Amino acid sequence: MLDRLATTILARPRKVLLWTLVVVFCLGGLSAGVSGRLTMGGYESPDTESAAAQEILDEEFEQGRPNLTILVTAPEGIDDPEVERKGLALTERLQRDDTLANVVSYWSTGGSPALRGEDGKQALISGNILGDFDDVYDRSEELKEEYTGTVEGLQVKLGGAGLMLYENTKQASEDSAKAESLVFPVVLVALVVIFGSLVAATLPLAVAFATLLVVLGIMFGITFLFEANNFLLNITVFLGLGLAIDYSLLFITRYREELRTGASIPDAIRSTTTTVGRTILFSAVTLAVAFLSLLVMPFAMFQSVALAGTATALAAGVATLVIVPALLAWAGPRIDRFRLVRRKERPEVRPEEGFWHRLAITVMRRPVPVLLGVLVLLGILAAPVANMNLRLPDEQVLPTSAQSYEVSKAVADNFDNREHQAMQVVADGIGDPAGHTEDIDGYAARLSALPDVARVDALTGSYADGAQVAPPTDLSRAFATDDATYLSVVPAVDGLSDEGAELVRDVRGVEAPFDVQTAGTPAVSVDTFDIVGDRLPLALSILVLGTFILLFLLTGSVLMPVKAILLSLLSLSATFGALVFVFQEGRLQWLVGDFVVTGALNWTVPILICAIAFGLSMDYEIFMISRIKEEYDRTGDNELSVAAGLERVGRVITYAAVVLSLVFVVLITSGISYMKAIGVGLPLAILMDATLIRGGLLPAFMRLMGRANWWAPGWMRALHARFGISEAPSRPAGGDAERSQRGEDGTDHAAEPRPAGRV
Repeated sequence: MLDRLATTILARPRKVLLWTLVVVFCLGGLSAGVSGRLTMGGYESPDTESAAAQEILDEEFEQGRPNLTILVTAPEGIDDPEVERKGLALTERLQRDDTLANVVSYWSTGGSPALRGEDGKQALISGNILGDFDDVYDRSEELKEEYTGTVEGLQVKLGGAGLMLYENTKQASEDSAKAESLVFPVVLVALVVIFGSLVAATLPLAVAFATLLVVLGIMFGITFLFEANNFLLNITVFLGLGLAIDYSLLFITRYREELRTGASIPDAIRSTTTTVGRTILFSAVTLAVAFLSLLVMPFAMFQSVALAGTATALAAGVATLVIVPALLAWAGPRIDRFRLVRRKERPEVRPEEGFWHRLAITVMRRPVPVLLGVLVLLGILAAPVANMNLRLPDEQVLPTSAQSYEVSKAVADNFDNREHQAMQVVADGIGDPAGHTEDIDGYAARLSALPDVARVDALTGSYADGAQVAPPTDLSRAFATDDATYLSVVPAVDGLSDEGAELVRDVRGVEAPFDVQTAGTPAVSVDTFDIVGDRLPLALSILVLGTFILLFLLTGSVLMPVKAILLSLLSLSATFGALVFVFQEGRLQWLVGDFVVTGALNWTVPILICAIAFGLSMDYEIFMISRIKEEYDRTGDNELSVAAGLERVGRVITYAAVVLSLVFVVLITSGISYMKAIGVGLPLAILMDATLIRGGLLPAFMRLMGRANWWAPGWMRALHARFGISEAPSRPAGGDAERSQRGEDGTDHAAEPRPAGRV
């Protein structure tokens, strides 16, 4: 297949490029509409108790989660008669807004202590912005303009979860745009340094541009079948650019290697397409498996990332194998025009003169000390991971200049209030709630007696410490419809903390007079992490099993895939440990920028980094092992094949890792803490994998295992002989290849038993 592709490209390179442009721009036309079909939501699973309860609240009560907070400041005191009059007028104005519900204030509740600041100069108005995620997003933007500054003669500032979602999404979009504006010139400079020529440096960018348009066009069609989160835009841009660089570097490096052996340009393109092409396609499929494992997580956000990542990996692989050889065939020697960096080219480079060859030999002479030293270093980096805490995002992920964070901080400092984290315990289909007042009264009292409950509000009044503390009022009627009722449970602890999770389980464990379901932010947190705990083993199993099968097809070995997976997991553990050290414990802020320390990581960060970094790790593993396997098939010598393979692609992997790290590290400039964490975690994982893992652990491990590296039982060897792949060129090796079959001691390794797999 690849040979036929090379033949077609070499025969008509300009025609291939023309048709490629047609396809790219047709799909690119569709991509223009994709952003309008993406949702800002998708971070919650619809198949949970909290989602079912929230659906009842939306339909029966028009009662969303508390997501609106307005901070009112009155220097003369909130109990001043004139301030009270203005406060009631402001409350009534909000209550008349059809997009809001359940609006209450310090003044409308008769002076609720929970809505009064400790200094007596601040008060709160709370309520719900109605609608789905996108409705809340749009309305929050409007409310921020309307209720910030002087309103009804009072100094007010809008906050709450709704504004947090708006500011979070808006900040993330602005930061991504800023990162993209930085990354392209930085990457172009790096590519010019690597390739030397301005024309050659644009090849990866051409592949990235084509990949971006193709994938976004495909995603536009997918949005008609699935709910898609806007994060897929970030994945497509950054991952597409990174993979285009990786694959183009690998292709052009091998192409130039073929030219140095005396091959003509057409022969070099054909040989590179039929050898490296298999590695690129194999790498793309392996990366796709890593992303597809996220499909088992029932969150639209992760499923969007899975589909976008899969499409990006496959599109980048195909685009590289079509665009790069076609441009090379069309441009010929002109590919090195506008050379800005000149190096002395040596036509004959002895393998033992290369840095990576010498490094591999040095490591393999002392494999045990190197192995232990690197493992100890990675173990030290990974140690903090034992204390990792995960948390749903709130205002604290935002920069301290964000308005929703300012309001949240003021509430935390001056109020004994967690109204925004209240849980709703819902009972549906019970008949007229007025006939169940005794049951509701007893149930509310039992809930209020729980240790970490501040207050329970219900149809029958308000409760605290196991007893009724206020009789029902006109507002209490909002807790019932003709056939349903709900109770509001206000926590006395942080609803997103471990104590909050325990409180949710306690609430759900209290004996109820009818079937109930619990909603609210603390309940969503518990349900989210329960799902992650249930589905994560399946996702990891798919990831590991799929990777094992693909690497076995490449190597014909049982041990090599196991080694690759273990080393990648070790690298990820060290990465997570570093993230805990920096972002959970609040270290090195002088280096990564200021952020709010919450004692936890945003829950999406480790999952995203695991999928992306594991896939990229396998990317480099395939680059390395495919070349080592080619050398081993040719020589039969384990140590020489490791040194030669490392020398051939070590520089490529280093360049790719550095450039790819530059792609992601620009995210550190973001003001959002979890984007900073991704900007630190991904480059760290990539660079560790390209240096400590590929330069240290891999050669040491392969030296210790010897010929066992390539062992497989007979039935698996038969499978590999039939279905396996190899990057080895189809033409017979001669000349230097024959001479290299003899080691330094003169042993003819070609006479030794051949390794498992296709030669």
